[in-house]
Amino acid sequence: MSLAPEDLVRRLAVYRDGEPLRHVHAVPARVAEFADWPDWVPAELRESLAAAGIERPWRHQIEAARRVHDGKHTVIATGTASGKSLAYQLPVLSALATDEGACALYLSPTKALAADQARSVKKLASPGCVAATLDGDTPYEQRQWIGRHANLILTNPDMLHHAILPRHDRWARLLRQLRYIVVDECHAYRGVFGSHVALVLRRLARLARHHGADPVFVAASATTGDPAHGASRLLGVEVEAVTEDHSPHPGVTFGLWEPPLLPDVTGEHDAPVRKSALTETSQLLADLVSRQVRTVAFVRSRRGVELVSSLARESLAGTGRSSRVAAYRSGYLREDRRALENDLRDGLLLGVAATNALELGIDIAGLDAILLCGYPGTLASLWQQSGRAGRGDIPALAILVARDDPLDTYLVHHPEAVFSRPVEATVLDPANPYILGPHLLCAAYEHRLSPTDVDLFGGEIAEELLGEFAAAKIVRHRKTGWFYVARDRPEVGLRGGVGTPIDVIDTESGELLGTVDTASAHTLVHPGAVYLHQGSSYLVESLDEEDSAAFVTSVRPEWSTYPRDTTDLRILKLRRYVDAGPIGLCFGDVEVTNQVVGYQRRKLPGGEFMDEVPLALPPRTLRTVAVWWTISENAILDTGLSKTDIPGALHAAEHAAIGLLPLVATCDRWDIGGLSTAGHPDTGVPTVFVYDGHHGGAGFAERGYTAWRDWLSATRDAIEACGCEFGCPSCVQSPKCGNGNDPLDKAGALKVLELILAAEPRH
Repeated sequence: MSLAPEDLVRRLAVYRDGEPLRHVHAVPARVAEFADWPDWVPAELRESLAAAGIERPWRHQIEAARRVHDGKHTVIATGTASGKSLAYQLPVLSALATDEGACALYLSPTKALAADQARSVKKLASPGCVAATLDGDTPYEQRQWIGRHANLILTNPDMLHHAILPRHDRWARLLRQLRYIVVDECHAYRGVFGSHVALVLRRLARLARHHGADPVFVAASATTGDPAHGASRLLGVEVEAVTEDHSPHPGVTFGLWEPPLLPDVTGEHDAPVRKSALTETSQLLADLVSRQVRTVAFVRSRRGVELVSSLARESLAGTGRSSRVAAYRSGYLREDRRALENDLRDGLLLGVAATNALELGIDIAGLDAILLCGYPGTLASLWQQSGRAGRGDIPALAILVARDDPLDTYLVHHPEAVFSRPVEATVLDPANPYILGPHLLCAAYEHRLSPTDVDLFGGEIAEELLGEFAAAKIVRHRKTGWFYVARDRPEVGLRGGVGTPIDVIDTESGELLGTVDTASAHTLVHPGAVYLHQGSSYLVESLDEEDSAAFVTSVRPEWSTYPRDTTDLRILKLRRYVDAGPIGLCFGDVEVTNQVVGYQRRKLPGGEFMDEVPLALPPRTLRTVAVWWTISENAILDTGLSKTDIPGALHAAEHAAIGLLPLVATCDRWDIGGLSTAGHPDTGVPTVFVYDGHHGGAGFAERGYTAWRDWLSATRDAIEACGCEFGCPSCVQSPKCGNGNDPLDKAGALKVLELILAAEPRH
């Protein structure tokens, strides 16, 4: 990189329309602090580490390793490239080298990361270590060999849940001698998936104790808020945290970038439209590659990855460098991904557009720049992705390219929310009955549930669920515990929702392309939807819910589709309430009836509105949790709004609040829903609801309730900062609004939010 990062980012902005560079922030360099090897690390292991270039460890690595070696459950939560792997490798490999019978289990959220860690461990050639990866591609004969001989098994929660725990007698050697359980990238386990994994880990620890072991958990995480609490909730044990990072880092120049408004282009209700973040990112990637700056652009979707890489290659046509840009995402064959990783490491590739498959720990060093196409959803992911650049002593460049939505707009106009705000805590809820219930059945199937086990899984709520299962004759209660008595083994998908998944089938070849969870079927595979699979586009011809199948045809449409829905909501139970005079802040259980009534088509790549197509799908019911606030109608009228203004003001406030909730809860706006009404039948007054889009909830609405002031302050600020007159996608318009973003009153939303924030809770 010939220019200093700060000069480079400003030079890139010179050639753009509309002054897109909103802020430049310098993340200072950090000097390394070293420590000595502990006495318990075998000399052979030290020699192997030295041969791999690790002469001395950093202080935080040894601090974490000592705690683990001393038998303390530990999470190390430090930045990208801070050597977290060594912190758990030291106690694990030392134990395997000195205790012939010891075993360890390593869990990662992706197969690619487990394979990367396996290569790293095997390269060390540590004495006594027999490492093997176990995933869905592992043949049956090899699984048998692993069960008999491997003492370090690298796998993922899905294999643990589907292959090891239900057949734990076949894995008795591993479970009986299990010393350590490593949970890598544990910040990735959040929301519904994180709640599932938390219960899988409780089942694992229970079976290890049944076989006579008492393993120590060691977790590795990106920097998160309150990592000890988050890891304790995930692992089901009390965890100590190591958070001080003593690794060297050369510093990062971080730019916040907002694509310009498109001249003579308007969207829904003539709202102004910004240039697509995908298009802007592809052009920045091409510019950086043309300057021979080694760059990775992180993009949130598979389709976006393919689009950014292809547009960048088109821009570089004729320069001799278009072949040095590639796409990287899940869905590629393993050998293709490995070839791309090697080409990036070796410098054969200068630019890569990637999903977060490259975020989670895969060792890619020597990058000069990182582009983030849209806020990745959490500060933890933002720093994890941007930390991929700047390894060694060369300063790095990172640029966040804002999408046209309220959260991204807020962040580029409020840099303190990126650079001065603490990293958010991980949100998960293993007590969600819709998630806990099936795992209780799995646990009872694996081995009877004792009273102590019931406490492990939540105590009273677990007891209630087991009582319901006993009444349904799925389990039976005896003096020694609860026994599974149903004929079939319980089925639980860790990454999906409730109900039988919908198979997505190619009508031309008959091939099963993938599955969609039942709750998402009406929004993802409704008739007319564009369905994306491994970079290819398919048009949904029909959805047969009785046979759990969606039938699709391969196409190359020039548009994408966005579902439209309508929602009714009924309050079931008020759990918590804050009385603030004319304002009431509430959290509780709700029943949501939702119906997808149509979908929009928008042109690619810019996203311009084409038309809206009606659908006739049946309504669906969801029992979940919500945060809501009630507002006295007289208080609203006192702000100067009229009765006819109230629906649009509440609707706009609801949209913006949904867009900003990810600022305080680790969720995506598509994980949550909302409803606003000038007079809800259960409250009798103007009310705005925001609810979790998962059965039983996922912890997002509850986080909004506890952090309501920060959340709604940011919502107000985002609307206020937007330069549009009446509302646009950057502030109060929503891409999934079932009412076509009508009515919306931007100015009224500001008055409503000011009214709520001015309220003083009564104690």
